[in-house]
Amino acid sequence: MNIAIVGIGGVGGYYGGRLARRYEAGDEHRIAFVARGAHLEAIRNGGLKVVTPDGEFTARPAQATDRPGDLGPLDLVLITVKGYDLEGAAGALEAVTGEATVVIPLENGVDTAERLGKILPRARVLNGTVYISSRIAAPGVVQQLGGAGSLFFGPETGPVEPFRPIESLLLEAGIQAVLTAAVAVEVWKKFLFISPVAGTTALFGKSLGGILEEPEALRLLEGMMDEVDRLARARGIDLPANAVAQALETVARFPYETKTSFQVDVENGRKTEIETFMGYVVRAGQALGIDTPFNRRVYDALSKS
Repeated sequence: MNIAIVGIGGVGGYYGGRLARRYEAGDEHRIAFVARGAHLEAIRNGGLKVVTPDGEFTARPAQATDRPGDLGPLDLVLITVKGYDLEGAAGALEAVTGEATVVIPLENGVDTAERLGKILPRARVLNGTVYISSRIAAPGVVQQLGGAGSLFFGPETGPVEPFRPIESLLLEAGIQAVLTAAVAVEVWKKFLFISPVAGTTALFGKSLGGILEEPEALRLLEGMMDEVDRLARARGIDLPANAVAQALETVARFPYETKTSFQVDVENGRKTEIETFMGYVVRAGQALGIDTPFNRRVYDALSKS
């Protein structure tokens, strides 16, 4: 298979790195990275160093480029860019994707697959989500900070069995991959956790532990989660009955000082995924007639900052 990982940041670097290490010879599968800037040059010159809690390794893709159109017809694409870069990244793949191409987004949003389907209508767009905390530590270096590294993917409609070979190639690369017929549930479960946590930590300027100690911040967090829960159920997503409680328990398991990447972006004046997170909740709530005052509060406040 001709495989491309688009966006070699923390997520793309970890999963792409494992794939490139396993299939470095290129006999079974050819792995290409789409990256940019100093990070791309470092990968070209010395490969991608991946640092995990269990050790480190250097992965050398068959090709590293900032020109996706040079990759030739692709069989599988993992898209791991930020939500605000999705249209640009996917649009650059139009010439090298077709009916035989499977595209799997591994992003934070819940509408990513829908957006990709409009940009790449000929491709077979699945959905997916990952549980990992990772970052670019330096050009050419990606570090896993935490998380199990599990990856859930699958079609939102139709049978899963045609995609079993993809699950196998991921598993063989040491990736904890799960092909599931309930991928939408997995995507929304993560969103119910990550979007409210991102917004609350950014608005209050506190770590996860600090949020749990601040009554007003905790009320906001719970309110945002409840709104996402109601939105998911209105969309027909069969979340667990205690999804909000589960998400709050997950927050409590993180180290006290943990900051969200969204919070760090806000603090450093960088572009954020506010439209992927709170912006989506507000717009979807309006479309479905669901009031979302907690998400609206954070969206309005951070949109002005």
